Amino acid sequence: MTFTNTGTTAARSGTVSFATHIIGALGVDWATITTSQPLPAPLAGGASKTQAYTVCVESWRVPLGMHVDTRKVTATWS
Repeated sequence: MTFTNTGTTAARSGTVSFATHIIGALGVDWATITTSQPLPAPLAGGASKTQAYTVCVESWRVPLGMHVDTRKVTATWS
């Protein structure tokens, strides 16, 4: 993911949250697991940084025939 600070002052810290959905074989959304990670900081005003994240879900939450789908990502800078 690429994060861009559109402001003029540096962002010193923050978190990114992932809403990962557990989807059944018939397309039913069984659960949503939210996880958070730190953002790549500091980030100067007008600058961009790219960061890769791995989203993990316990195997017992995803039985055979089901899959995961991360549908919402939210970044909060401070």
